Amino acid sequence: QVQLVESGGGLVQAGGSLKLSCAASGRTFSSYVMGWFRQAPGKEREFVAAITWSGLSLYSADSMKGRFTISRDNAKNTLYLQMDSLKPDDTAVYYCAATTQRIPPTSRSQYNYWGQGTQVAVSS
Repeated sequence: QVQLVESGGGLVQAGGSLKLSCAASGRTFSSYVMGWFRQAPGKEREFVAAITWSGLSLYSADSMKGRFTISRDNAKNTLYLQMDSLKPDDTAVYYCAATTQRIPPTSRSQYNYWGQGTQVAVSS
C-alpha cells in the first residue's frame, strides 16, 4: 500500500496562486494513477484532476480547467497541483488519492488510498 501526505495549503487572496504537494511512501509511487479531489463545507468531495505514471492528465470540466495543473515527479515520489487565478469558490480541503486502476477514474470510490487533506482558503 501507499501512504500519502499533502502540504502547501493556506490562505490566499482571490487571483493568487498555490502549489499543493502530496508526498507518497510505501509501494512504488510510479505504479499508481494519482488524483486530486476537494471538498468544500457542506458539499460532496469532487474530482479535480488525475495523472497517469507517464504524465497523461485528466481534469474536471469547466471552472478548474485552465487554472489548475496536475503533475508528478516519480523520482521524488511526489504529486503536485498548481492552482492559479484562485477564486473564493476554490475554498476547500484538498485531498490526494492513489488508485491501482490504469485509466484515471473520476469517482472517489475507485481510489484506494487517501491523504489527510490540506486546507485551501481563498479570500475575496
